[in-house]
Amino acid sequence: MKNVKYGKCIRCGKTYEAVPDLTVCECGGILDIIYDYDYIKTRLTKEVLAKRDQRTMWRYRELLPVEESTELPPLRVGWSPLYEEPRLAEQLGLKRLWVKDDGQNPTASLKDRASAMAVAKAREAGAKVIACSSTGNAASSLAGNAAAAGLETYIFVPSRAPKGKVAQLMTFGATVISVQGSYEDTFELSKAAIDRWGWYNRNAAINPYLSEGKKTVALEIMEQLNWEVPDYIAISVGDGCTIAGLWKGLKDLHAIGLIDRLPRLISAQAEGCCPLNRAIETGKPWHPMEENTLADSIAVGVPRNAEKALHAIRESRGLTVNVSDEEIMAAQKLLGKTCGVFGEPAGVTGAAGVKKLCEAGVIGREDTVVSVVTGNGLKDVANAIAACGDPITIPGNMERLLEAFAEKGIAVK
Repeated sequence: MKNVKYGKCIRCGKTYEAVPDLTVCECGGILDIIYDYDYIKTRLTKEVLAKRDQRTMWRYRELLPVEESTELPPLRVGWSPLYEEPRLAEQLGLKRLWVKDDGQNPTASLKDRASAMAVAKAREAGAKVIACSSTGNAASSLAGNAAAAGLETYIFVPSRAPKGKVAQLMTFGATVISVQGSYEDTFELSKAAIDRWGWYNRNAAINPYLSEGKKTVALEIMEQLNWEVPDYIAISVGDGCTIAGLWKGLKDLHAIGLIDRLPRLISAQAEGCCPLNRAIETGKPWHPMEENTLADSIAVGVPRNAEKALHAIRESRGLTVNVSDEEIMAAQKLLGKTCGVFGEPAGVTGAAGVKKLCEAGVIGREDTVVSVVTGNGLKDVANAIAACGDPITIPGNMERLLEAFAEKGIAVK
C-alpha cells in the first residue's frame, strides 16, 4: 500500500508491517495505522472528491488501508445523510445542529463501516471465515457484509442481545453463539475460538483496521459540511473504537489540509456503564463497571479500546456526559418527533448527551454541533414501545374516536 507506512503501537511505539492480518503489539498495545500524508496530499484534494460519483465510504480510498487491487465488498456502506435540524437547534438553544443518521447503512448501524473494512482485509489475507464478539450491531454488520461477499461467519453475543439483532444474524446465515454472561465473557470466548481455528479476527480491540473503517463517518461529515468544522461532534461510546475512529478521521483530514482546525468531541455514555467517561472525570485509570443500561450496544463494562478512546477525548479537549436510561429514551422520542430520525437507545445516546449539556449551560447559543446517530431504532423496538406507550385502540366508530380524543386531551386542528 503506497499510502500506508506501517502499524504503530500506541503504547510502546513499536512498528509493524501493515499486513492484512495485523493484530496487536507483542506488548499488548493496540496498533494505529500510520499514513504517508505527503503522498496522499498529491492524490486526494477537495477538487478530486468533488468530481467523484461514488457515494460510499470507499470514495476516500486514499485515506484507507486497502490495496489498489483489492475487490471491495458489495454492500453500499457509508455516505449516510447529514440533516441540518434548525427546529431542534432552537429548542435546545444551539446556534446550529446537524444529525448524521448512520442507521441508514445496510445492516442499520455505523458498525457496517468497520465490517466492510474487515471483509476487504479478510479478502487480502485469503481468509474464508471471519469471527467476532459483539453486543449486537458489530455482529449483524459483520454477518451481512460477509454474507454479501460469500464469507462464513461465527458470531459470539451475550445472551442479553436484543432478539431483533440476533434475528438479523440468523437471517444472514451466521453461526451464532449466545454466551451466558457479560460482554467480557463473550469477548474472551470469541478470542479463544479465533485463536484455536485461525479465523480472521473482526474484533475492534484486536484488529487495527476497523477504526480505519469507522473513521469514514468523520470524513463524510466534513465533506457534507463543505469542510466547515463544527465546534463539537457528539457520539455514543461503548468499547471506545468508534470515538477513536472518529478522531483519527478528523486528524487525517487536518494532516492533509482539507480542514483547518479540529472540533471538540462529546463522549456520551450511559450512567449505568461509563468506565471511560468516569476515568476522564476523575483523572484516574479506568476500571470495569457493571453493564447496567438498556442501551445494549454501548453496554461495555470492560472497554477494549480504552487507550485510543481516552486519548481521543483528551487530545480533542472533549466533553464527557453520562445520561440515564430515561434521558436516552427521551432523546429517542425527541429525535423522532423533531427530526423524523428513529435511533436505537445506544444510537441516540450522543443526542441525549447534547441535550443534557445544553440544559446544563455547558454548550449553547454560540455553538455548532453534529450529533451522530449510530444505529436504527428498528433494532430494538421493545424499548421504543415501552417508552412510547400503546396506541389509541378503538372500534371503527367516529363517536368512539371523538371520545378517545377527548380522553387524551387531543384537540384536532
